Amino acid sequence: MAEGLHGREKLVFLETFGCQMNENDSERMLGLLKGLSYTRTKDPSDADLIIINTCSIRDKAEQKVYSILGRFKSLKKERPWLVIVVAGCVAQQEGEKLLKRAPHLDIVFGPHNVHKLKELLLQADSGRKVVVTEQTGEISPEEYGIEPVELEEKAFVSIMRGCNNFCSYCIVPYTRGREVSRKSADILSEIEGLVEKGIKEVTLLGQNVNSYGTGGGGDDMSFPELLRKVCRVEGLSRVRFITSHPKDISDELIRLFGEEPRLCRHVHLPVQSGSDGVLAAMGRGYSVEYYLSKVWLLKKLYPEMAITTDIIVGFPGESEADYEATMSLLRTVRFDNIFSFMYSPRPGTTAAGLPDQIPLEVRSERLQRLQEEQKEITNERMRGLLGRTLDVLVEGESKIDASELSGRTSCNRIVNFPAPVWLQAGPGCLIEVTITEAYQNSLRGEVRAAGC
Repeated sequence: MAEGLHGREKLVFLETFGCQMNENDSERMLGLLKGLSYTRTKDPSDADLIIINTCSIRDKAEQKVYSILGRFKSLKKERPWLVIVVAGCVAQQEGEKLLKRAPHLDIVFGPHNVHKLKELLLQADSGRKVVVTEQTGEISPEEYGIEPVELEEKAFVSIMRGCNNFCSYCIVPYTRGREVSRKSADILSEIEGLVEKGIKEVTLLGQNVNSYGTGGGGDDMSFPELLRKVCRVEGLSRVRFITSHPKDISDELIRLFGEEPRLCRHVHLPVQSGSDGVLAAMGRGYSVEYYLSKVWLLKKLYPEMAITTDIIVGFPGESEADYEATMSLLRTVRFDNIFSFMYSPRPGTTAAGLPDQIPLEVRSERLQRLQEEQKEITNERMRGLLGRTLDVLVEGESKIDASELSGRTSCNRIVNFPAPVWLQAGPGCLIEVTITEAYQNSLRGEVRAAGC
Protein backbone atom coordinates (compact mmCIF):
# COMPACT_ATOMS: atom_id res chain seq x y z
CA MET A 1 0.00 0.00 0.00
CA ALA A 2 1.24 3.47 -0.86
CA GLU A 3 2.12 5.57 2.16
CA GLY A 4 1.97 9.35 2.43
CA LEU A 5 3.00 11.87 5.03
CA HIS A 6 0.91 10.17 7.72
CA GLY A 7 2.23 6.68 6.99
CA ARG A 8 -0.85 5.45 5.15
CA GLU A 9 -2.36 5.61 1.70
CA LYS A 10 -3.24 9.15 0.62
CA LEU A 11 -5.82 10.43 -1.86
CA VAL A 12 -5.80 13.85 -3.53
CA PHE A 13 -8.71 15.64 -5.18
CA LEU A 14 -7.49 18.33 -7.60
CA GLU A 15 -9.78 20.66 -9.55
CA THR A 16 -8.36 23.02 -12.18
CA PHE A 17 -9.91 26.21 -13.54
CA GLY A 18 -8.68 28.46 -16.33
CA CYS A 19 -5.99 28.34 -18.96
CA GLN A 20 -3.50 25.77 -20.21
CA MET A 21 -0.86 27.27 -17.92
CA ASN A 22 -3.01 26.20 -14.98
CA GLU A 23 -3.46 22.74 -16.50
CA ASN A 24 0.31 22.46 -16.77
CA ASP A 25 0.74 23.64 -13.18
CA SER A 26 -1.74 20.99 -12.05
CA GLU A 27 0.17 18.29 -13.93
CA ARG A 28 3.33 19.37 -12.11
CA MET A 29 1.51 19.24 -8.76
CA LEU A 30 0.34 15.71 -9.49
CA GLY A 31 3.90 14.78 -10.43
CA LEU A 32 5.15 16.03 -7.06
CA LEU A 33 2.34 14.29 -5.20
CA LYS A 34 3.07 11.01 -6.95
CA GLY A 35 6.50 11.17 -5.34
CA LEU A 36 4.72 11.48 -1.97
CA SER A 37 2.60 8.40 -2.76
CA TYR A 38 -0.63 10.29 -3.38
CA THR A 39 -3.25 8.81 -5.70
CA ARG A 40 -5.83 10.96 -7.45
CA THR A 41 -9.53 10.62 -6.62
CA LYS A 42 -12.57 12.13 -8.32
CA ASP A 43 -14.50 12.31 -5.03
CA PRO A 44 -13.49 15.09 -2.60
CA SER A 45 -15.23 13.29 0.27
CA ASP A 46 -12.61 10.52 -0.01
CA ALA A 47 -9.64 12.88 -0.17
CA ASP A 48 -6.92 13.54 2.38
CA LEU A 49 -5.76 16.51 0.30
CA ILE A 50 -7.93 18.90 -1.71
CA ILE A 51 -6.32 21.35 -4.15
CA ILE A 52 -8.25 24.02 -6.04
CA ASN A 53 -6.06 25.51 -8.78
CA THR A 54 -7.77 28.81 -9.51
CA CYS A 55 -8.13 31.35 -12.31
CA SER A 56 -8.79 35.06 -11.74
CA ILE A 57 -9.63 36.08 -15.31
CA ARG A 58 -13.41 35.72 -15.14
CA ASP A 59 -15.97 37.84 -13.31
CA LYS A 60 -16.59 36.91 -9.68
CA ALA A 61 -13.62 34.51 -9.64
CA GLU A 62 -12.98 35.18 -5.96
CA GLN A 63 -16.61 34.57 -4.98
CA LYS A 64 -16.53 31.27 -6.86
CA VAL A 65 -13.50 30.14 -4.86
CA TYR A 66 -15.13 31.06 -1.54
CA SER A 67 -18.26 29.18 -2.61
CA ILE A 68 -16.21 26.07 -3.38
CA LEU A 69 -14.36 26.35 -0.07
CA GLY A 70 -17.70 26.59 1.73
CA ARG A 71 -18.66 23.18 0.37
CA PHE A 72 -15.53 21.67 1.90
CA LYS A 73 -16.06 23.11 5.39
CA SER A 74 -18.12 20.13 6.57
CA LEU A 75 -15.54 17.70 5.16
CA LYS A 76 -12.85 19.36 7.25
CA LYS A 77 -15.01 18.95 10.36
CA GLU A 78 -15.58 15.26 9.61
CA ARG A 79 -11.94 14.63 8.62
CA PRO A 80 -9.70 16.89 10.74
CA TRP A 81 -6.56 15.58 9.00
CA LEU A 82 -7.86 16.84 5.64
CA VAL A 83 -5.55 19.47 4.08
CA ILE A 84 -7.25 22.07 1.88
CA VAL A 85 -5.18 24.09 -0.60
CA VAL A 86 -5.96 27.04 -2.86
CA ALA A 87 -3.38 27.54 -5.63
CA GLY A 88 -3.17 29.63 -8.79
CA CYS A 89 -4.03 33.21 -9.63
CA VAL A 90 -6.82 33.82 -7.10
CA ALA A 91 -4.42 32.56 -4.42
CA GLN A 92 -1.81 35.05 -5.65
CA GLN A 93 -4.36 37.87 -5.75
CA GLU A 94 -6.12 37.24 -2.42
CA GLY A 95 -3.29 35.82 -0.30
CA GLU A 96 -3.94 36.12 3.45
CA LYS A 97 -7.54 37.23 2.84
CA LEU A 98 -8.39 33.66 1.83
CA LEU A 99 -7.32 32.33 5.23
CA LYS A 100 -9.26 35.04 7.06
CA ARG A 101 -12.50 34.33 5.20
CA ALA A 102 -12.05 30.54 5.13
CA PRO A 103 -10.26 29.53 8.35
CA HIS A 104 -10.62 25.83 7.48
CA LEU A 105 -8.17 26.46 4.61
CA ASP A 106 -4.59 25.28 5.24
CA ILE A 107 -2.35 26.38 2.35
CA VAL A 108 -2.43 29.28 -0.12
CA PHE A 109 0.22 29.58 -2.85
CA GLY A 110 0.58 31.40 -6.15
CA PRO A 111 1.65 30.04 -9.55
CA HIS A 112 5.35 30.82 -8.92
CA ASN A 113 5.50 28.35 -6.05
CA VAL A 114 4.21 25.04 -7.42
CA HIS A 115 7.60 23.40 -6.89
CA LYS A 116 7.35 24.15 -3.14
CA LEU A 117 4.24 22.00 -2.65
CA LYS A 118 6.02 19.19 -0.76
CA GLU A 119 7.58 21.69 1.67
CA LEU A 120 4.21 23.42 2.19
CA LEU A 121 2.47 20.11 2.93
CA LEU A 122 5.07 19.29 5.56
CA GLN A 123 4.42 22.66 7.21
CA ALA A 124 0.66 22.10 7.14
CA ASP A 125 1.17 18.61 8.56
CA SER A 126 2.74 20.20 11.63
CA GLY A 127 -0.37 22.33 12.14
CA ARG A 128 0.77 25.57 10.47
CA LYS A 129 -1.31 27.71 8.13
CA VAL A 130 0.82 28.68 5.12
CA VAL A 131 0.60 31.52 2.58
CA VAL A 132 3.28 31.80 -0.12
CA THR A 133 2.86 34.41 -2.87
CA GLU A 134 6.46 35.45 -3.55
CA GLN A 135 7.38 36.15 -7.17
CA THR A 136 10.91 35.74 -8.47
CA GLY A 137 12.62 37.35 -11.44
CA GLU A 138 14.15 34.13 -12.74
CA ILE A 139 13.18 30.51 -13.32
CA SER A 140 15.27 27.82 -11.67
CA PRO A 141 15.53 24.37 -13.32
CA GLU A 142 13.82 22.70 -10.34
CA GLU A 143 10.65 24.74 -10.91
CA TYR A 144 9.89 22.74 -14.03
CA GLY A 145 12.03 19.67 -13.38
CA ILE A 146 8.97 17.75 -12.20
CA GLU A 147 7.89 14.57 -13.94
CA PRO A 148 4.20 14.95 -14.91
CA VAL A 149 1.65 12.16 -14.61
CA GLU A 150 -1.50 11.16 -16.48
CA LEU A 151 0.16 11.71 -19.85
CA GLU A 152 -0.36 9.48 -22.87
CA GLU A 153 0.33 11.08 -26.24
CA LYS A 154 0.66 14.82 -25.67
CA ALA A 155 1.97 17.28 -23.09
CA PHE A 156 2.14 20.97 -22.26
CA VAL A 157 5.58 22.52 -21.81
CA SER A 158 5.91 25.99 -20.27
CA ILE A 159 8.64 28.04 -21.95
CA MET A 160 8.07 31.22 -19.95
CA ARG A 161 5.82 32.74 -17.34
CA GLY A 162 4.26 36.13 -16.73
CA CYS A 163 3.36 38.99 -19.06
CA ASN A 164 4.73 42.47 -19.77
CA ASN A 165 1.85 43.77 -21.87
CA PHE A 166 -0.47 45.11 -19.14
CA CYS A 167 -3.60 45.21 -21.29
CA SER A 168 -6.00 47.51 -19.46
CA TYR A 169 -8.57 44.76 -18.72
CA CYS A 170 -6.18 41.96 -17.71
CA ILE A 171 -5.03 40.90 -14.26
CA VAL A 172 -2.45 38.34 -15.44
CA PRO A 173 0.66 40.59 -15.08
CA TYR A 174 -0.34 41.15 -11.46
CA THR A 175 -0.96 37.47 -10.63
CA ARG A 176 1.69 35.75 -12.76
CA GLY A 177 4.23 38.57 -12.69
CA ARG A 178 6.53 39.99 -15.35
CA GLU A 179 7.83 37.95 -18.28
CA VAL A 180 10.59 35.50 -17.46
CA SER A 181 11.84 32.93 -19.98
CA ARG A 182 13.27 29.50 -19.26
CA LYS A 183 16.68 28.50 -20.60
CA SER A 184 16.34 26.87 -24.01
CA ALA A 185 18.50 23.92 -22.92
CA ASP A 186 16.13 23.20 -20.02
CA ILE A 187 13.11 23.32 -22.33
CA LEU A 188 14.68 20.99 -24.89
CA SER A 189 15.83 18.60 -22.16
CA GLU A 190 12.29 18.43 -20.76
CA ILE A 191 10.83 17.71 -24.21
CA GLU A 192 13.41 15.01 -24.94
CA GLY A 193 12.50 13.39 -21.62
CA LEU A 194 8.80 13.48 -22.50
CA VAL A 195 9.49 11.87 -25.88
CA GLU A 196 11.36 9.06 -24.13
CA LYS A 197 8.14 8.43 -22.16
CA GLY A 198 6.11 8.12 -25.36
CA ILE A 199 4.86 11.68 -25.87
CA LYS A 200 4.18 12.43 -29.55
CA GLU A 201 2.88 16.01 -29.36
CA VAL A 202 3.96 19.00 -27.27
CA THR A 203 2.33 22.40 -26.88
CA LEU A 204 4.68 25.23 -25.90
CA LEU A 205 3.01 27.54 -23.38
CA GLY A 206 3.37 31.22 -22.58
CA GLN A 207 1.13 34.25 -22.12
CA ASN A 208 2.94 35.64 -25.17
CA VAL A 209 5.25 33.04 -26.67
CA ASN A 210 6.42 35.51 -29.34
CA SER A 211 8.32 37.50 -26.72
CA TYR A 212 10.25 34.46 -25.49
CA GLY A 213 13.82 35.50 -24.70
CA THR A 214 13.19 39.24 -24.87
CA GLY A 215 12.42 39.85 -21.17
CA GLY A 216 14.06 38.36 -18.12
CA GLY A 217 15.74 34.97 -18.06
CA GLY A 218 16.17 32.84 -21.15
CA ASP A 219 19.27 33.13 -23.33
CA ASP A 220 20.07 34.56 -26.75
CA MET A 221 17.53 32.36 -28.55
CA SER A 222 14.39 33.88 -30.13
CA PHE A 223 11.05 32.09 -30.19
CA PRO A 224 11.31 31.07 -33.89
CA GLU A 225 14.79 29.66 -33.19
CA LEU A 226 13.52 27.72 -30.17
CA LEU A 227 10.51 26.47 -32.12
CA ARG A 228 12.72 25.19 -34.93
CA LYS A 229 14.85 23.24 -32.46
CA VAL A 230 11.76 21.76 -30.78
CA CYS A 231 10.33 20.70 -34.15
CA ARG A 232 13.53 18.76 -34.81
CA VAL A 233 13.51 16.75 -31.57
CA GLU A 234 13.67 13.14 -32.73
CA GLY A 235 10.52 11.16 -32.00
CA LEU A 236 8.05 14.06 -31.93
CA SER A 237 5.14 13.98 -34.36
CA ARG A 238 3.60 17.39 -33.72
CA VAL A 239 4.41 20.75 -32.14
CA ARG A 240 1.92 23.47 -31.16
CA PHE A 241 2.20 26.76 -29.30
CA ILE A 242 -0.08 29.20 -27.48
CA THR A 243 -0.62 32.10 -27.12
CA SER A 244 0.63 34.60 -29.72
CA HIS A 245 0.18 38.33 -29.24
CA PRO A 246 -0.67 39.89 -32.63
CA LYS A 247 1.75 42.80 -32.20
CA ASP A 248 4.68 40.40 -31.78
CA ILE A 249 4.01 37.60 -34.28
CA SER A 250 6.83 37.90 -36.81
CA ASP A 251 7.05 37.04 -40.49
CA GLU A 252 9.95 34.74 -39.54
CA LEU A 253 7.59 32.75 -37.32
CA ILE A 254 4.90 32.68 -40.01
CA ARG A 255 7.42 31.33 -42.56
CA LEU A 256 8.34 28.55 -40.15
CA PHE A 257 4.99 26.83 -40.81
CA GLY A 258 6.18 26.15 -44.35
CA GLU A 259 9.62 24.96 -43.28
CA GLU A 260 8.82 22.62 -40.39
CA PRO A 261 6.34 19.83 -41.24
CA ARG A 262 5.85 18.91 -37.57
CA LEU A 263 4.56 22.40 -36.75
CA CYS A 264 0.76 22.18 -36.61
CA ARG A 265 -1.24 24.39 -38.96
CA HIS A 266 -3.12 26.22 -36.23
CA VAL A 267 -2.58 29.70 -34.80
CA HIS A 268 -4.49 31.18 -31.88
CA LEU A 269 -4.25 34.93 -32.44
CA PRO A 270 -6.43 36.91 -29.98
CA VAL A 271 -7.86 40.02 -31.63
CA GLN A 272 -10.19 41.02 -28.73
CA SER A 273 -12.04 43.69 -30.78
CA GLY A 274 -12.60 44.84 -34.35
CA SER A 275 -12.57 48.52 -33.37
CA ASP A 276 -9.36 50.56 -33.38
CA GLY A 277 -10.78 52.80 -30.65
CA VAL A 278 -11.52 49.87 -28.37
CA LEU A 279 -8.15 48.25 -29.12
CA ALA A 280 -6.42 51.50 -28.12
CA ALA A 281 -8.42 51.67 -24.87
CA MET A 282 -7.49 48.06 -24.18
CA GLY A 283 -3.81 48.87 -24.68
CA ARG A 284 -3.37 46.12 -27.25
CA GLY A 285 -0.68 47.89 -29.28
CA TYR A 286 -1.95 47.15 -32.81
CA SER A 287 -4.64 48.30 -35.23
CA VAL A 288 -7.25 46.23 -37.03
CA GLU A 289 -5.33 46.83 -40.29
CA TYR A 290 -2.13 45.45 -38.76
CA TYR A 291 -3.95 42.42 -37.36
CA LEU A 292 -5.52 41.67 -40.74
CA SER A 293 -2.13 41.94 -42.47
CA LYS A 294 -0.91 39.00 -40.36
CA VAL A 295 -4.10 37.01 -40.96
CA TRP A 296 -3.97 37.53 -44.75
CA LEU A 297 -0.31 36.49 -44.86
CA LEU A 298 -1.11 33.28 -42.97
CA LYS A 299 -4.06 32.52 -45.23
CA LYS A 300 -2.11 33.34 -48.41
CA LEU A 301 0.84 31.10 -47.53
CA TYR A 302 -1.18 28.30 -45.91
CA PRO A 303 -4.80 28.15 -47.16
CA GLU A 304 -5.56 25.21 -44.85
CA MET A 305 -4.36 27.09 -41.74
CA ALA A 306 -6.84 27.16 -38.84
CA ILE A 307 -7.00 30.55 -37.14
CA THR A 308 -8.81 30.95 -33.83
CA THR A 309 -9.16 34.02 -31.65
CA ASP A 310 -10.43 35.62 -28.44
CA ILE A 311 -13.04 38.40 -28.48
CA ILE A 312 -14.30 40.57 -25.62
CA VAL A 313 -17.62 42.39 -26.03
CA GLY A 314 -18.96 45.19 -23.86
CA PHE A 315 -15.62 46.80 -23.03
CA PRO A 316 -16.14 50.21 -21.34
CA GLY A 317 -17.12 52.81 -23.93
CA GLU A 318 -17.81 50.24 -26.68
CA SER A 319 -20.44 51.85 -28.91
CA GLU A 320 -22.81 49.98 -31.17
CA ALA A 321 -20.57 51.05 -34.07
CA ASP A 322 -17.54 49.58 -32.28
CA TYR A 323 -19.43 46.35 -31.75
CA GLU A 324 -20.52 46.21 -35.39
CA ALA A 325 -16.87 46.65 -36.40
CA THR A 326 -16.10 43.50 -34.42
CA MET A 327 -18.96 41.66 -36.14
CA SER A 328 -17.62 42.85 -39.50
CA LEU A 329 -14.16 41.52 -38.63
CA LEU A 330 -15.73 38.18 -37.70
CA ARG A 331 -17.46 37.92 -41.09
CA THR A 332 -14.34 39.06 -42.96
CA VAL A 333 -11.79 36.73 -41.37
CA ARG A 334 -14.15 33.76 -40.84
CA PHE A 335 -12.26 32.31 -37.90
CA ASP A 336 -12.36 28.57 -37.43
CA ASN A 337 -13.49 29.17 -33.87
CA ILE A 338 -13.56 31.90 -31.25
CA PHE A 339 -13.41 32.12 -27.48
CA SER A 340 -15.81 34.94 -26.66
CA PHE A 341 -16.44 36.73 -23.38
CA MET A 342 -18.40 39.56 -21.87
CA TYR A 343 -16.11 42.18 -20.39
CA SER A 344 -15.96 41.96 -16.60
CA PRO A 345 -13.98 44.45 -14.48
CA ARG A 346 -11.03 42.95 -12.64
CA PRO A 347 -9.88 44.68 -9.44
CA GLY A 348 -6.71 46.71 -9.86
CA THR A 349 -6.83 46.94 -13.65
CA THR A 350 -7.00 50.24 -15.54
CA ALA A 351 -10.22 49.31 -17.33
CA ALA A 352 -12.07 48.78 -14.04
CA GLY A 353 -11.87 52.53 -13.43
CA LEU A 354 -12.89 53.65 -16.92
CA PRO A 355 -16.14 55.60 -17.43
CA ASP A 356 -18.99 54.36 -19.64
CA GLN A 357 -19.21 50.86 -18.21
CA ILE A 358 -21.65 48.92 -20.41
CA PRO A 359 -24.84 47.58 -18.73
CA LEU A 360 -24.95 43.81 -18.21
CA GLU A 361 -28.00 43.32 -20.44
CA VAL A 362 -26.25 45.07 -23.34
CA ARG A 363 -23.06 43.03 -22.88
CA SER A 364 -25.10 39.83 -22.71
CA GLU A 365 -27.09 40.62 -25.85
CA ARG A 366 -23.93 41.50 -27.79
CA LEU A 367 -22.25 38.27 -26.72
CA GLN A 368 -25.24 36.21 -27.83
CA ARG A 369 -25.31 37.84 -31.28
CA LEU A 370 -21.57 37.32 -31.68
CA GLN A 371 -21.77 33.65 -30.74
CA GLU A 372 -24.71 33.01 -33.08
CA GLU A 373 -22.79 34.58 -35.98
CA GLN A 374 -19.67 32.52 -35.23
CA LYS A 375 -21.71 29.32 -34.90
CA GLU A 376 -22.79 29.65 -38.53
CA ILE A 377 -19.21 30.36 -39.65
CA THR A 378 -17.79 27.40 -37.72
CA ASN A 379 -20.44 25.04 -39.09
CA GLU A 380 -19.70 26.22 -42.63
CA ARG A 381 -15.96 25.67 -42.21
CA MET A 382 -16.49 22.22 -40.69
CA ARG A 383 -18.80 21.19 -43.55
CA GLY A 384 -16.06 22.25 -45.96
CA LEU A 385 -13.99 19.30 -44.71
CA LEU A 386 -16.50 16.65 -45.80
CA GLY A 387 -14.84 14.13 -48.10
CA ARG A 388 -11.32 15.25 -47.15
CA THR A 389 -8.78 12.73 -45.85
CA LEU A 390 -6.92 14.15 -42.85
CA ASP A 391 -4.03 13.06 -40.65
CA VAL A 392 -5.33 12.40 -37.13
CA LEU A 393 -3.28 11.83 -33.98
CA VAL A 394 -5.17 9.30 -31.85
CA GLU A 395 -5.88 10.55 -28.32
CA GLY A 396 -7.97 7.69 -26.98
CA GLU A 397 -11.59 6.72 -26.43
CA SER A 398 -14.25 9.00 -27.92
CA LYS A 399 -16.21 11.06 -25.38
CA ILE A 400 -19.29 10.72 -27.60
CA ASP A 401 -19.23 6.95 -28.07
CA ALA A 402 -16.99 4.74 -25.92
CA SER A 403 -16.89 2.12 -28.69
CA GLU A 404 -15.07 4.58 -30.97
CA LEU A 405 -11.72 6.36 -30.92
CA SER A 406 -10.98 10.07 -31.04
CA GLY A 407 -8.08 12.24 -32.13
CA ARG A 408 -7.11 15.64 -33.51
CA THR A 409 -6.01 17.00 -36.84
CA SER A 410 -3.02 19.30 -37.28
CA CYS A 411 -5.56 22.16 -37.36
CA ASN A 412 -6.78 21.11 -33.89
CA ARG A 413 -10.14 19.70 -34.96
CA ILE A 414 -11.55 16.74 -33.02
CA VAL A 415 -12.28 13.66 -35.15
CA ASN A 416 -14.25 10.64 -33.88
CA PHE A 417 -14.14 7.37 -35.79
CA PRO A 418 -14.98 3.66 -35.44
CA ALA A 419 -11.86 1.51 -35.23
CA PRO A 420 -11.82 -1.22 -37.90
CA VAL A 421 -10.83 -4.69 -36.69
CA TRP A 422 -7.47 -4.48 -38.46
CA LEU A 423 -6.49 -1.22 -36.75
CA GLN A 424 -3.91 -1.55 -33.98
CA ALA A 425 -3.92 2.11 -32.97
CA GLY A 426 -3.57 3.52 -29.50
CA PRO A 427 -2.88 7.03 -28.19
CA GLY A 428 -0.04 8.63 -30.13
CA CYS A 429 -0.68 6.74 -33.36
CA LEU A 430 -0.97 8.86 -36.53
CA ILE A 431 -3.70 7.67 -38.90
CA GLU A 432 -5.56 8.87 -42.00
CA VAL A 433 -9.31 9.47 -41.66
CA THR A 434 -11.77 10.43 -44.41
CA ILE A 435 -14.39 12.84 -43.06
CA THR A 436 -17.99 11.68 -43.49
CA GLU A 437 -19.90 13.84 -40.99
CA ALA A 438 -19.39 17.42 -39.75
CA TYR A 439 -20.70 19.04 -36.57
CA GLN A 440 -20.02 22.33 -34.82
CA ASN A 441 -17.44 20.97 -32.38
CA SER A 442 -16.23 17.76 -34.01
CA LEU A 443 -15.92 15.67 -37.15
CA ARG A 444 -16.59 11.98 -37.79
CA GLY A 445 -14.93 9.76 -40.34
CA GLU A 446 -13.60 6.42 -41.51
CA VAL A 447 -10.03 5.17 -41.12
CA ARG A 448 -8.14 4.82 -44.41
CA ALA A 449 -4.60 4.05 -43.26
CA ALA A 450 -2.46 3.92 -40.14
CA GLY A 451 1.16 4.95 -39.78
CA CYS A 452 1.89 2.98 -36.62
